[in-house]
Amino acid sequence: MLVLAGVAVIALGFLLRFNPLLVIVVAAAVTGLAAGLDPLAVLAKFGHAFNQSRYVTAIYIVLPVIGLLERAGLQQRARALVGGLRGLTVGRLLAGYLLFRQLSAALGLNAVAGPAQTVRPLVAPMAEAAAAQQGEQDGEPIRALAAATDNIGLFFGEDVFIAIGSILLMRGVLEGYGVRVEPFQLSVWAIPTALAAFLVHGARLWWLDRRLRRRAR
Repeated sequence: MLVLAGVAVIALGFLLRFNPLLVIVVAAAVTGLAAGLDPLAVLAKFGHAFNQSRYVTAIYIVLPVIGLLERAGLQQRARALVGGLRGLTVGRLLAGYLLFRQLSAALGLNAVAGPAQTVRPLVAPMAEAAAAQQGEQDGEPIRALAAATDNIGLFFGEDVFIAIGSILLMRGVLEGYGVRVEPFQLSVWAIPTALAAFLVHGARLWWLDRRLRRRAR
């Protein structure tokens, strides 16, 4: 039971609002020591896990590039582009982005978009510009809605891709209960959920456009 001490460390660390990365590292170390590993073996496990997941450091390359583009006026260009388009509303813009996000996630292209890659430098400024044309000057709710649209598109679109971790996890859990299901079957049954998510969030975006039109009258 001592190996479960790491779970208690995670719960306590999050409850006290400590740095999440620090909490996870301490919890992993406590679990390893409780399992009887010596400190050098625990450190070796950390090194092995980091070496196996080197792709996570790619964000340190992407962020400086995004920062340089923003400094060069990327957000201003995005706002100017939307300002020249007649009839474009914030709801239509985000609905189009939601469709793109779901389709790309369904094909396994999760990293082609995201909060750092597209929402902050492109989608959020464009949505703010579209909302400003409709009379909405408060940009905070619009930026939050742009980020939520990205999350919804990714979350409900990625399960359609058969090689995603969630599909493999569900298959493993079902097999543990004696139910044999192929990943393709799970991905097919994820399509109705993705469609329902698109319709529900699309209705929210349509209602936002309607509310802004009423306010502008």
